[in-house]
Amino acid sequence: MTRGNQRETDRAKAQKKAQAAKAKPKESATSLQKRREQDAAILRDKQKKKEEEKAAEGGAKK
Repeated sequence: MTRGNQRETDRAKAQKKAQAAKAKPKESATSLQKRREQDAAILRDKQKKKEEEKAAEGGAKK
């Protein structure tokens, strides 16, 4: 009968986890798109900066 107690604790744990998942607000499609655009812009800036550093380093060595 030890398994019966384990089932109850697992059910309670799963129920608690499901409630926590429901409480989390979902991101709307527009905010998701905005975030993606911002992330892409940041990555482009980083890439541009890295290329400039590489070009400056390459020019200094020659």
